[in-house]
Amino acid sequence: MREQLENLVSELKRLKSEGTESVFIEDETLQNLRESVQKMKNSKEESAPPSVEKRKTKSRPGPAVNLVAKTKEFQIAPIPPPPVVTLPAGDRQQRWEWLRDRVLNDPVCNEHLKPGKKVVFGVGSVDADLFFCGEAPGADEEIMGEPFVGRAGQLLTKILGGMGLKREEVYIGNIMNWRPELPTASGNRPPTMEEFNYCLPFLRAQLEIVEPKVIIALGATAVNGLLGPDPKRRMGDVRGRWHEFQNIPLMITYHPSYILRSGTLRAKRTIWEDMLMVMEKAGLPVSEKQRGYFLTK
Repeated sequence: MREQLENLVSELKRLKSEGTESVFIEDETLQNLRESVQKMKNSKEESAPPSVEKRKTKSRPGPAVNLVAKTKEFQIAPIPPPPVVTLPAGDRQQRWEWLRDRVLNDPVCNEHLKPGKKVVFGVGSVDADLFFCGEAPGADEEIMGEPFVGRAGQLLTKILGGMGLKREEVYIGNIMNWRPELPTASGNRPPTMEEFNYCLPFLRAQLEIVEPKVIIALGATAVNGLLGPDPKRRMGDVRGRWHEFQNIPLMITYHPSYILRSGTLRAKRTIWEDMLMVMEKAGLPVSEKQRGYFLTK
């Protein structure tokens, strides 16, 4: 069992190095894992001296029991088939305002919100050349009702500044319009494909309105939402290469949180090289100073 746990830790580290931001684990898997760990613990207690065993018997139960109970009771409301979104006539701003009102008042989006939280819709310029696409709102985003306003969002703003751009000059959105539910207040999980598929027509409509020159997919989960899941896909293999979504050039790069986790110059340079390619594709000026950002001395 110890070897299996070590393999699990190694796999999680590998996923993290490839840019995976979170992992959703089924209830049954969690329960099996807890039972296996408990067996190992019991085995150690049986071989321990009587005085030690007695003290452990009297110890208070840990929080894992309550967590299992909460997880079993937790149920996600059913996700209906994807909606059909037909944009009305009008200019870009008028169509965007119609779509924003449609999403903010969508009954399914609102059904999946926690009390007091907000549906999140895209922000920025409807005439933007660059469309940054994330996966789903986090805790800060569902409070503000705006994508990328937390720590990762602040870092994205700095990345844009390095590109010579401001947030209001690009378009920033998510595939998901609500934060995927969890039984706890903290933490995040990747959206299910049913959740992705329901929200995807709203993202497609935003792309139809903005008509950007380039889409930038931020993180592995966003890529899975746009291109569909692929167990063989690795961020290290697909980032920094051109793909296509809705006949628009698509650049895949790591989520800004990748830098927050690693904090290395190499991580910063990796994302920055992707941004240099985006700038060139969009026809934005690139100075020699910008080309040299985050290079090792």
